[in-house]
Amino acid sequence: MASIAAPTHAGSVSTPAEQTGIWSWITTVDHKRIGTLYLWTALIFFLIGGFEAVLIRTQLMRPNMGFVSAETYNQLFTMHGTTMVFLAVMPLSAAFFNYLIPLQIGARDVAFPRLNAFSYWVYLLGGIFITMPILFKVAPDGGWFGYAPLTTNRFSSGPNIDFWVLGLQILGVSSLAAAFNFITTIINMRAPGMSLMRMPMFTWMSFVVQFLIILAFPPITVALFFLLMDRFFGTNFYAIAAGADPLLWQHLFWVFGHPEVYILILPAFGLVSEVLPTFSKKPLFGYNVMVYSGIMIGFLGFGVWAHHMFAVGMGAVADSIFSLMTMLIAIPTGVKIFNWIATMWAGEIRFTVPMKFAIALIAMFTIGGISGVMHSSPPSDLQQTDTYFVVAHFHYVLFGGSIMGIFAGIYFYYPKMTGRHLDETLGNWHFWLNFIGMNLTFFPMHFSGLTGMSRRIYTYDAGQGWDLWNLLATYGTYLLVVATSVFVWNFVRSRTRGAIAGNDPWGAATLEWSIPSPPPEYNFAQLPEVTSRYPLWDLKAPEKTAGIEHSHADAMTITDAHAVPVHEETERHTAKELGIPMPLPTAKPLFVAFMMVVMFSGLLFLRNDMFAVAMTLTIGGGAAMAVGLYLWLTSPLE
Repeated sequence: MASIAAPTHAGSVSTPAEQTGIWSWITTVDHKRIGTLYLWTALIFFLIGGFEAVLIRTQLMRPNMGFVSAETYNQLFTMHGTTMVFLAVMPLSAAFFNYLIPLQIGARDVAFPRLNAFSYWVYLLGGIFITMPILFKVAPDGGWFGYAPLTTNRFSSGPNIDFWVLGLQILGVSSLAAAFNFITTIINMRAPGMSLMRMPMFTWMSFVVQFLIILAFPPITVALFFLLMDRFFGTNFYAIAAGADPLLWQHLFWVFGHPEVYILILPAFGLVSEVLPTFSKKPLFGYNVMVYSGIMIGFLGFGVWAHHMFAVGMGAVADSIFSLMTMLIAIPTGVKIFNWIATMWAGEIRFTVPMKFAIALIAMFTIGGISGVMHSSPPSDLQQTDTYFVVAHFHYVLFGGSIMGIFAGIYFYYPKMTGRHLDETLGNWHFWLNFIGMNLTFFPMHFSGLTGMSRRIYTYDAGQGWDLWNLLATYGTYLLVVATSVFVWNFVRSRTRGAIAGNDPWGAATLEWSIPSPPPEYNFAQLPEVTSRYPLWDLKAPEKTAGIEHSHADAMTITDAHAVPVHEETERHTAKELGIPMPLPTAKPLFVAFMMVVMFSGLLFLRNDMFAVAMTLTIGGGAAMAVGLYLWLTSPLE
């Protein structure tokens, strides 16, 4: 058995010749390429959602502004929330799921490569489906939470909500397909010796998130199905006059909606838990507790949904239970904060750009967490609910938490994905402009909310105490535009002009840094055998991990039947040359995804008395999807 050695061609950033051309991207089932597609697509949607936010803040910049109409404003704030939650932050996390999980667990791909490609194409087509209507001024306009019965035909008779209902159902298929895939991958495809308690923290948090997805998405799927039936077929699931419960939607939505917060934040926690040890030159403090706290966050996340509903009159018993659960979930979250701080304590800290974003997450998420605990008290929440104080809290959690963590991950893993570094100077400009702009945008919202400014407000009169806070928030948004522009320039420019990174530019500890950058199609020419939680550190500097689980000088050994010397792997042999079977590229997942969207879109024509068109698209799309799925399942995999 041979230890993994340092690569002899660390500076190479070449890509195998057969993996070039647009068609190769359309037919790819390589988890790394799918992760790259997720990353680029989600960043585009992030820019779209940011542009919508700029328009919103410009309208609220001063009293009695008429920058956009009330109808357009409703569409903007609905699409901003929908875009950022479902089309930007979740898919940005999915980009890292796809790219990193197989690399971190020592696998060559995910369990179901074609299903993985299918999940991406459904996401892309669903995102286009739900975003496109804004160009025709018929975008969803009922808020990203879509409260029924306000979104039923009686109150929202246009096609706006139809796009939202159908679009979210499509996107839900993507999320569930990916979740089952990653759960299967993590359970069944870990390298020899990679026990659950040796998995990197990002993989652990991703593992928890996949269970949250498969448990949280069914309630919103049911809620959306009821709304779809009411809107298209005249049922009465949300018709109050027919005896429906006016709170049914809220319960179903928030049973999904609050675990969704942890679906959005736990991947960022995982990324930060990779960044902090690397740049502190210390193992993660309290690994076991960090794992258990992540699991506990996922478990308790299903018991706090009704704190969004303290104002609806649930009664003292229900209010007390959900208040207590909301306070309890702060404990495992706080554990993570203190363990991150302990990881940095007495460490040899390098203040790189990813490290700065990671530290910013700790600070900003703490602010959001403190205001979240304030909402756990029903008397306090009654004053704050549906005000801009909640908007401030939400954005400190998701922008200060999720986005800061994702940026830390992008700067940290960009060298692994591309073989080149992002520019450090531009990165520092991006960080400081982003940090200042974020606080200038969202911190004043605490004050406007406490003085009574309600959410979803279109305009306001002068003299109510909101003028200064709204002006500052708008200036902060413009600063975020500058920061994001710097990032985009850096991201695109560095793809071809960034400094060569090498295999392990940061001196990290986990398996993904043991192979070339970018990784070859097969990931590992030789499958590693893992005997430590920090295999690369055990090889390079065993003193770092002394006393941490088991420390072995020979931390990774070769067990694959197709093993070759490591230096050959860095010379970019193809999988065929090495005799490694890899999944065949195919366009069938794209075809099935497209036909599924066609099938759903046929329902749009039912409301316009175009029954023949509706049936043609729905039945024809469904039949074509079934044929494509049959061909997909019966064609050879390798």
